[in-house]
Amino acid sequence: MANYYTDHPEIAFHLNHPLMKRIVELKERNYEDAKNYDYAPVDLGDAIENYKQILDITGDVAANIIAPNSESVDLEGPHLENGRMIYASKTFENIDATRKAGLHGVSMPRRYGGLNLPNTVFSMLSEVIAAADAGFQNIWSLQSCIDTLYEFGSEEQREKYIPRVCQGETMSMDLTEPDAGSDLQRVMLKATYDEKEQCWRLNGVKRFITNGDSDIHLVLARSEEGTKDGRGLSMFIYDKRNGGVDVRHIEHKLGIHGSPTCELTYKNAKAELCGSTRLGLIKYVMALMNGARLGIAAQSVGVEQEAYNEALAYAKERAQFGEKIINFPAVYDMLSRMKAKLDAGRSMLYQTARYVDIYKALDDISRERTLTADEKQELKKYQRLADAFTPLAKGMNSEYANQNAYDAISIHGGSGFIMEYKSQRLFRDARIFSIYEGTTQLQVVAAIRYISNGTMLQNIREMLEALTPCCDTTAELKARIEKLIPVYEEAINYAKGLDNQEAFDFLARRLYDMTAELTMSLLLLSDAVSAPDMFLKSAQVYVRMTEEDVAGKAAYVKAFKADDLHNFRAAPDA
Repeated sequence: MANYYTDHPEIAFHLNHPLMKRIVELKERNYEDAKNYDYAPVDLGDAIENYKQILDITGDVAANIIAPNSESVDLEGPHLENGRMIYASKTFENIDATRKAGLHGVSMPRRYGGLNLPNTVFSMLSEVIAAADAGFQNIWSLQSCIDTLYEFGSEEQREKYIPRVCQGETMSMDLTEPDAGSDLQRVMLKATYDEKEQCWRLNGVKRFITNGDSDIHLVLARSEEGTKDGRGLSMFIYDKRNGGVDVRHIEHKLGIHGSPTCELTYKNAKAELCGSTRLGLIKYVMALMNGARLGIAAQSVGVEQEAYNEALAYAKERAQFGEKIINFPAVYDMLSRMKAKLDAGRSMLYQTARYVDIYKALDDISRERTLTADEKQELKKYQRLADAFTPLAKGMNSEYANQNAYDAISIHGGSGFIMEYKSQRLFRDARIFSIYEGTTQLQVVAAIRYISNGTMLQNIREMLEALTPCCDTTAELKARIEKLIPVYEEAINYAKGLDNQEAFDFLARRLYDMTAELTMSLLLLSDAVSAPDMFLKSAQVYVRMTEEDVAGKAAYVKAFKADDLHNFRAAPDA
């Protein structure tokens, strides 16, 4: 029987990373929960086995329920009835299956009914579910909004809402508005305090809200009258049980048809303030978005894997000119690049998730006791790494998902353009990944300060130094990456030396790509040292791709002059 977890041992490989020991130590607090919960682990080995069991269950549900339902969900999609969103019929089956499998609220502490899973394992679950159906992964993974409520809400709010999510209730984050997309400072949904009822009231419109008719919403709204920027925005909790919000429209989208994208009207809807006023955008939404961006990275890796699976299977079966097409250089070159991007992207995803796990766990502990000096330094280190890596993981994997889905269609030839083949759905689904939760261009903006201030260069050098080759091939690959680092550094210094912000912004995408490719080359090479049978081929392919890209992009940067900008403007009067 198929299993989307055990069929891909590359996922389990990442549970063996040395940082997992520290993550489990921090999450399990000396395994205190084992005294009160018979399903809590008693040591590191027990924790890892628990993670594998949960992943195995998820892989089974994904392969044998969610994936078989995906075509029906894609064709039917959700619909609107009397101001309410109704899921596609098979989506209800998916939700029921994941509820019965205990796959909701999994990141939450056990005292609220959760499984206390680290973000790394949650990302693995997301990847597996996305490979089966990226649209359903959106619905399922939005349960991670509860992490923000747990982090910033009151204990009363935690006790009220977290158990409901653990029991399978759905969530959404209501941020975007018709006039506030990427620029969330322009959010105008109005929040006013009702003195008589001692609650907040929300009025206005939200647009492009994923799973917008969910049970529990986190809502960004303007609480400070007369303000027009982010300092006037606060975060609120809206409970669907209280009424006051209707679905006005469900978007008809290119892909992810099972994931309802709603336009909502708030009419005096009762809400609770989450955290403090004025911090909605500058603190709470940033935390929410970083979690969501890691979720999109996991979703992207799932689709990268499925696109590769489809392309490989077709290439093995399809014959032309008396030969299986997998034996044609043009085809196996494409397949090898797809696999290299997948393996490198997955390594970047889980490295980022591990960084997030350590700093989030330490931050959680800091609410219970004062951290030691060493713990404070550890938190600071991993928070900085998480902030630097998250936009790389989201941006690169969302682009790779698009590229792998595109190549899967190409390998299928004309059949790839036919709706009966899965590759066309993967292609349609993947297109949104590099757009929502911050476009790739916005990921560049988020990452570039860590590139320009030398943080990523230092990290690349530290990764290179820590890498110990296991054979002549890995030693050669390490040497080749090492030769690229001065080329990369010169390109950064040249761009900064132009002393022109617009020119630097124009070149930023190329600097971002080089940074990500060098980082992923080192991550993948490290994986190949540990498991050469699994990763060495991909490492060789990916390093070659990185050499090609870094050389070309560095040459482009170093030949650029600030005066060249006028050649790229859309029109003479732009």
